[in-house]
Amino acid sequence: MDDIILCVEGYAKQFYLHSRQRLIPSAAQVNLTVRAGQLTALIGPTGAGKSSILKGIYRTYLPSAGRLLYTNAQGHTLDLALAGEHHILELRRREIGFVTQFLHCLPRQPALDVVAEPLLTRGVTREAARQQAAGLLERLAVPQRLWGVPPATFSGGEKQRINLARGLIARPRLLLLDEPTASLDAATTEHVITLIQEMKQDGVGMIAIFHHPALVERLADTVVALSPPAMTVTDELIEHIA
Repeated sequence: MDDIILCVEGYAKQFYLHSRQRLIPSAAQVNLTVRAGQLTALIGPTGAGKSSILKGIYRTYLPSAGRLLYTNAQGHTLDLALAGEHHILELRRREIGFVTQFLHCLPRQPALDVVAEPLLTRGVTREAARQQAAGLLERLAVPQRLWGVPPATFSGGEKQRINLARGLIARPRLLLLDEPTASLDAATTEHVITLIQEMKQDGVGMIAIFHHPALVERLADTVVALSPPAMTVTDELIEHIA
């Protein structure tokens, strides 16, 4: 159908644990569809591979199997699993956004510029990008006294609001959300819900992992339930993977 942005077919991800010379499954036989203006929620216990799926789509991980069929703004469909690095970087810059659980940015960059950066890479003027960033920071209740300060010194909740603002500001065609409200208070969470609903109305397709089932019920148009493979990847195992 014309409104399909992403179709995931038989996605799997395995990690090779060199110290034990064995494959560790993280996700297997995942199938899902993302449509414009809709949110697909991933649910399942820890170890079911929810974050691995998002990282596979964003190409932080190379998939072990399956197809990730993405339809770009020109209507052309390509397999993200096979696309070249340059093409992936261009899609990240123009069409695919990812809000992770952790904020990564230049250490001395003020919060306002961290949020404005995605617009600057798209050619928006610095003044216009900063104006939009300021408006979004206001909506997420980030105190103005923090806008000129690098986020490295912020609390967990403040960092997450900066992370969200940066991910939402450019309105990508496909947005990946990994527990975006996990560190937020109830009032800020409501602001985020409103922003997500607005983005859906604008036609943005989303895949999200939410910490609270109530958010899935309020925001998801489709729910994909995942089961953990026989052996899951833990943080300890990841540290041993070369």
